[in-house]
Amino acid sequence: MDQIRTPYQGLWNVIRFNWHFYLLSCFSIPLLLSLSYYLPELYRVCIGVLCLLVMFSTMLSLIVTYYVYDLSELYRLTWLDGITIASQTIIINIHAGFDETSILIKAKYPDSDLKVFDFYDPAKHTEISIKRARKSVPPYINTMQVPTSHIPVVDNEADLIFVILSAHEIRDQNERNVFFAELKRIINPTGKIIVTEHLRDLPNFIAYNIGSFHFIPKSAWLTTFEDNQLYISREIRITPFITTFILEKHGTST
Repeated sequence: MDQIRTPYQGLWNVIRFNWHFYLLSCFSIPLLLSLSYYLPELYRVCIGVLCLLVMFSTMLSLIVTYYVYDLSELYRLTWLDGITIASQTIIINIHAGFDETSILIKAKYPDSDLKVFDFYDPAKHTEISIKRARKSVPPYINTMQVPTSHIPVVDNEADLIFVILSAHEIRDQNERNVFFAELKRIINPTGKIIVTEHLRDLPNFIAYNIGSFHFIPKSAWLTTFEDNQLYISREIRITPFITTFILEKHGTST
């Protein structure tokens, strides 16, 4: 597949969509160091250590972000090499308003019939970073806006469904169950649902600190899958920070 993404695209996206966090770090560190000048030595030491920790955490998150979104195979889609499709396979790509993957999926499976849906609802999905991201990337051709409760596809029509780095935006467990029930309805009996996510786990906590709490724990994902009788046919760790679950309607969990 030809190079579609530009160098540092992933890192730059994260910085510009979450610039308020980085701006806060840039201003808080010199402010705290300035204030510490007027405090007793013990407090100066504590503030100095705190500033070092903030600097280290910020730099680590940027390094991991660059690794995950620019250096890894995440957007090269090589982890899909084991999934072969026939001509005119119906592929569904569902996102939360920021779509960097449809063009990549179409390039990997050029003979597929790709349908793209956007479930973003500003009343429910309130992250400021998503609002900024939506303004930066034009929607893929013929993208359709849908609620999480209804995807306008007939039963058992889809051969492959992609939900890449977006399902965690559905914060409410009940809404997430309804959404995955819809995925189960539209996937055919031999099809696959591909869910790619950061998890709220130790590697992501080390990398993103409190930011990792925006992600959903693996246990919660497993509950969602089990509640909807979706079986994990394969689990892929694209990096230590990204996990893909390949789900099927029928089969044995692995």
